[in-house]
Amino acid sequence: MNSHASTFGALRERGYDILFVSHAESILVGEFSEAITELTSTLLELNLPITEIIGSGGGETKFTQRLRRALTALQWPKHTFVITKTVDGVPKESVSHEIDHVRRTDRGVVALEIEWNNKDPFFDRDLENFKRLHAEGAISAGVLITRGASLQQQLRSAVYRFAHERGISSFDDLVANGIAPTLKQKKAIEKRVTRAVSPLPFADAWTDNFIGNKYGQATTHWDKLMARVQRGVGNPCPLLLIGLPASIIRFDEGQIDVIEGSESDALDDVGD
Repeated sequence: MNSHASTFGALRERGYDILFVSHAESILVGEFSEAITELTSTLLELNLPITEIIGSGGGETKFTQRLRRALTALQWPKHTFVITKTVDGVPKESVSHEIDHVRRTDRGVVALEIEWNNKDPFFDRDLENFKRLHAEGAISAGVLITRGASLQQQLRSAVYRFAHERGISSFDDLVANGIAPTLKQKKAIEKRVTRAVSPLPFADAWTDNFIGNKYGQATTHWDKLMARVQRGVGNPCPLLLIGLPASIIRFDEGQIDVIEGSESDALDDVGD
């Protein structure tokens, strides 16, 4: 158990938020040591280029795609659980639950969901799915990964640093970097830049607009997850909750995939 305690310690040292709920630590470390090693090793290797924070539109980001591929390669594939109600041997109804990643061992099953940047009610869906699957004996524990507290808090400064380093001071500069705000976003930025009282520099106005639209408080991040757990959502399913830290951000010099209206696309409906 000490080796796994040190592994979680390494995650915490790097800034990861780690929370165990309903005896999840003893269950996962005691019964799923190999799976935990796979997961923690993968997380320790994560890097998030700033260009992917800026450039991701609707659908999955390159970052989450890499994480998913790494987990799938370690025998954590996507799976749909189907629970069928039977009366006198006759199937009457069935309910399905699609889970991002499922790790099966001879000791049981661990389910894992990734909520990088979705609408925050998706946390309710995930936690309730874990609760139902655990109650049916389909899983032993659930794992949920999302943006951590430090990452959420430092997103603005990271995006502003990107704007400063790229010399962004106009809409033309945004387009040159592969970013094309919508008309509504342009108007909001222009209003703050040209107002008579306390006008903002373009980079500040764009950064505020970008963060507010793309990574705002209504999206999936650690504080929103904690609010649900404190209310008992998902209880009594054993849970391991993981928040990705700001320390994984890398300020690369790569190009951004050209995207239109990027700031409005964060609240995607695909569960990444």
